[in-house]
Amino acid sequence: MTRLMNTALVYMILGVCSGLFYREYTKAMDMIGADTQLSTLHTHFLALGMIVFLVVLALDALFHLSGRRSFTIFYWLYNIGLLLTVVMQAVRGFLTLDGQDPATTTAAIPGIAGLGHIILTAGLIALFVALRAGIAERTAATSAAIDRDSRTATTA
Repeated sequence: MTRLMNTALVYMILGVCSGLFYREYTKAMDMIGADTQLSTLHTHFLALGMIVFLVVLALDALFHLSGRRSFTIFYWLYNIGLLLTVVMQAVRGFLTLDGQDPATTTAAIPGIAGLGHIILTAGLIALFVALRAGIAERTAATSAAIDRDSRTATTA
């Protein structure tokens, strides 16, 4: 659970720093308020990074997910996918600020960003596999405890 909290903290720092960077960079380039992908980096880091990992931290506390293989797969795939997606977002943002049209510059940028989204999706599927197993395990344990308590009450 500490790893999840630290991951959320790192994404919070990246989110705040990327927002500050966008503000100062566009100010230095005399392009304040420029419509570019750089302006949304901080929200992606905060929402898809920090908030998601704080929610997963709570789910881990309830359903003991972190010991499962599918959860480990989620953790690594989700982080790789998110970072790949955000890096491509930054590349698009810098190209836009440079006066280039990223859509016509190269097909690799949207392709790699799409790959990042696919990896994110695979990570989320792995999270749901771990969550389903955790819920089933908790339900079974709860049912066993209720059965044990009812047997104890009838024999007393």
